[in-house]
Amino acid sequence: MTPIMKFEGIYTPVVTPYDGEGNVVWDALAAVVDHLVESGVHGLISGGSTGENYAQTVEERLELARFTAQRLAGRLPLIVGTGTMRTPDSIALAEGAAEIGADAILVATPPYSVPTERENALNVLTIDRAADLPIMLYNYPGRMGVNMGEEFLDRVGRSRNVCAIKESSGDINRVHLLARDYPHIQMSCGMDDQALEFFAWGARSWVCAGSNFLPEEHVALYRACAVEGDFSKGRRIMSAMMPLMRVLEQGGKFIQCVKHGVEMSGLYAGSPRPPLKALNKDDKRQLDQVVRVLKSTIQDITAGE
Repeated sequence: MTPIMKFEGIYTPVVTPYDGEGNVVWDALAAVVDHLVESGVHGLISGGSTGENYAQTVEERLELARFTAQRLAGRLPLIVGTGTMRTPDSIALAEGAAEIGADAILVATPPYSVPTERENALNVLTIDRAADLPIMLYNYPGRMGVNMGEEFLDRVGRSRNVCAIKESSGDINRVHLLARDYPHIQMSCGMDDQALEFFAWGARSWVCAGSNFLPEEHVALYRACAVEGDFSKGRRIMSAMMPLMRVLEQGGKFIQCVKHGVEMSGLYAGSPRPPLKALNKDDKRQLDQVVRVLKSTIQDITAGE
């Protein structure tokens, strides 16, 4: 079965810049979107967890998606996240995505409810009917409590719209399962420290929050592995990126680090909405140092040194 959309390259789940009162700073969001387009990423995601969707109302998420679509003006594909605890909210987001002309939707397991495989599949198919857009599934059992297992994949795979899966389980055996048994569902890397392995097993795309502030470096790894097939070069780039992966994942400060990274690149991102807080000085200093070394090292690798 030929997918109705090919996911190729680096897809950035865009941060949401806030002012000190927690209001969206629209000019700053426009600048982030333009910067990502100019930096060579291949698509944007509005309403992902990196954009702090859990701290936003459905209306806010729809407004953010609409603004992002208008700012993009067709320059890159736009995927709209539909992940919520309530199915009616996901339906509203899916319908909104269709109305604004989004290219695809990202569909996750509802958190906290711990649905069975059948219930989870029926939830996806309900959202699918509401939008009739290409779907990238989002498997993140560490946050959602359950895996998108084989029974689930068999059920949802009957829909032509189910094109891809962002795999964020961290279980390398899932990569093997998807590559061997579900080749009709495009595998997208959702676990940053396994990007090299995903590409080796045939993934053609990577959804990576770090590309908010290091877009060229993430594109460099994709290009080395997926385009050039040069895994020797890919290993060197991945090795240079590993310290960043460790900093991003340590102590649950992922979004805080990404937002500071955006500010390091000269753009405004602001602090996260509560309950999260901005990084302290020590954490900022550590990230600054890691990013500086990473950029220099990857620049040398891509220059052929």
